[in-house]
Amino acid sequence: MKLEFIALSNLAVSKSNMRYARKAPDISDILPTVRARGVIQPVLVRPCGGAQEGGADESAPRYEIVAGCRRFHAALAVAAERLAACTEAGEPDPEAAMLPCAILDDADDASAIEASLIENIARLEPDEVSRWTCFTRLVKEGRSVEDIGLTFGLPDLAVKRILALGNLLPRIRELYRAEEIDAATVRHLTLASKSQQKAWLGLMDDPDAYAPRGHQLKSFLFGGQSVPTGHALFDVEASGLVTVADLFGEQAYFVDGQAFWTAQNAAIDAKRAEFLEAGWADAVILPPETHFHSWEHEKTAKRKGGRVYLDVRGNGEVVIHEGYLSGKEAARLAKAEAAGEGASFSVNADRPELTSVTQTYIDLHRHAAVRAAMIDRPAIALRLMVAHAIAGSSLWRIVPEPQTAKSDAVKASVHDSWAEAVFDERRRAVLALLELPDDEPALIGGNGYGMRGSGRELCRLFARLVELPDTTVMEVLTLVMGEGLAAGSAAVEVVGTEIGVDMAKWWEADDAFLDTLRDREVLLAMVCEVAGKLVAEANAGEKAKTLRTIIRSHLAGADGRTKREGWVPRWMAFPPSAYTQRGGVGTVAAHARAFASPESEDDEPQQAEGCDGEGGESAEGGLRPDPDCEAAAEPDGEGDRLAA
Repeated sequence: MKLEFIALSNLAVSKSNMRYARKAPDISDILPTVRARGVIQPVLVRPCGGAQEGGADESAPRYEIVAGCRRFHAALAVAAERLAACTEAGEPDPEAAMLPCAILDDADDASAIEASLIENIARLEPDEVSRWTCFTRLVKEGRSVEDIGLTFGLPDLAVKRILALGNLLPRIRELYRAEEIDAATVRHLTLASKSQQKAWLGLMDDPDAYAPRGHQLKSFLFGGQSVPTGHALFDVEASGLVTVADLFGEQAYFVDGQAFWTAQNAAIDAKRAEFLEAGWADAVILPPETHFHSWEHEKTAKRKGGRVYLDVRGNGEVVIHEGYLSGKEAARLAKAEAAGEGASFSVNADRPELTSVTQTYIDLHRHAAVRAAMIDRPAIALRLMVAHAIAGSSLWRIVPEPQTAKSDAVKASVHDSWAEAVFDERRRAVLALLELPDDEPALIGGNGYGMRGSGRELCRLFARLVELPDTTVMEVLTLVMGEGLAAGSAAVEVVGTEIGVDMAKWWEADDAFLDTLRDREVLLAMVCEVAGKLVAEANAGEKAKTLRTIIRSHLAGADGRTKREGWVPRWMAFPPSAYTQRGGVGTVAAHARAFASPESEDDEPQQAEGCDGEGGESAEGGLRPDPDCEAAAEPDGEGDRLAA
């Protein structure tokens, strides 16, 4: 590096300069100093080719400014002022057009970017978004996170935190630069997908909506309780569970809460066994709905019979309290010690009757004997299975179908449907039969940690089911299976077809359904079904809104139209079929999977292939059009003909 005065006309701001922009930067804070003392700190430049056209010396080499953009613009302003003053006085000022420069070697762009950022950090500190821009360019130039950290004296975590901003949408970065959102909100937004970020921005733009921030945003992204990986008692990497990490590198969370609890419950049981092996009198597992209250217990040593309490929290955390007895038990112990009986108590508590190996031996042999004997007692096995499905255990966890939908209208339609009313009435009857609160939203879903004596405690439920006759137990089983049946699954297709479900008995078209229909070809086929071929032909050129109105009128028998009773669209029927050959009908695809032969499991299901539909199948394997409605359809192309 060498120092040299260079004419302003032979200088230009490099694109590697972090303050490079078409608009001149703000120099109001340094301009008075430059006027009075000139540019004291040389700017960093590097050669960039021939002389600038029209410069003071066209034969002189040109340089680009790597660091010192604001000083350069301040020098230009002062030079213009002095040149104007000298012109009025008739005295040229050649020094006014010169700037002190430190000339760098003609290095690569990465070195220039580093020089620009180092020099500027010492002056006007850039915001994190500006640093992200430069760090990203350095990475593209081949610099690693470690290299960047060493160059700028930053820990690797700080560099990763800045680089993580690149996973945000540009508008979110600009909101952060403008300090309209805080660092905590940005940290949680790095957990979000691009679609979730767009949804959050939509809430920001909606004056009637609330965009969650901070910790509320984390709950918004995870749809409820989030479970940090730090709460796991098991090896997260060895478990294979999917996690999503805070891109700032500070926290990670489990994606599948159910899978976490399965592994966590097993780890809790193993931890309890470790405490018993270590000689503790007992290790008590407290479920999430129960908490350990220190004021109700007293500290008691292991040798005096102290217990271990494993306090399981709803967020997955397990707080371990070693060496406690309840207040009453501690009082009895103190009384026994005062009477001289504490020694025998201590010996018994310190040395259990059975070693852990002996206890394991006994447990496994008793388990083997019970399950072998149960082979000849199917009625007992059935009741035990139902009790496990409801209460759960360390090996059983069944969750009810959540019946979630993004549309409030769809949620309300399902909630108010006849089928849901019938099922809910039977659910409340079964809850009362099992002596459970009748206002609980679901029968199944226990995690295996029901409090002793509570309605959802496994042994109590089993005892209650043993008292009931087989027919009643089978009724309970139908409710259990109904709650655990996944919506949209192949299982629904198999069961519905086997039973021969008549959807007209359980469902009728409502506004929530009709308002979702947008495809004009499908709507025209539906008009043909509810109103007939002549009406469909007469309205073949109408818009989707008009076709929906015609369907509504016929289903309601309004506006002088003939009422159509018991109409069910082809997608809803058992078996289902499609209206077109374009595909994209989930029920048809699920039905194809359910009844696919083993030889065709790897084949792609044909969405438009109906099962015993009105049109049936053609010899070529496609669908025959409904002859009554074929003329009414006006497909956009040969591949979009109306299918039966």
